[in-house]
Amino acid sequence: MKWIDLPPVWLALHLAGVWIIAKLWPVPLGAYAYGGWALVLFGLFLMAAAVAEMGRARTTVIPHRQPQALVTSGIFRFSRNPIYLGDVLVLVGSTLILSAPLGLILVPVFAVILTRRFILPEEDRLRAGFGTAFDAWSRKTRRWL
Repeated sequence: MKWIDLPPVWLALHLAGVWIIAKLWPVPLGAYAYGGWALVLFGLFLMAAAVAEMGRARTTVIPHRQPQALVTSGIFRFSRNPIYLGDVLVLVGSTLILSAPLGLILVPVFAVILTRRFILPEEDRLRAGFGTAFDAWSRKTRRWL
């Protein structure tokens, strides 16, 4: 697997972009930084809850690998992709913490990369491996929220 094929690498690249934007075009946001910390903490919570649930199901959290189980319990009742949602929340929160609202332009770019590079191929693997069970879950549980 290439190192770029890991979502944390993409998150780190986008966080670096936000940091650069913050250095070039800082905008004092004051109290919004507290909201940024709340978003980052909630994003990390979503990631941890998803990893724990996948661990209980004894399936992989590593993208591009075939999952051993279809996890629909816990946090996966609310989002099919809570780890990726957590990544996005960390990015949004970081733009507020770093006083870089212009960095918000990177959020939809990041979401598209996550969707095309990771989510859609994962959904194909889940559909191939779990068929109607995946289809039923995907009809009642949204991809992001």
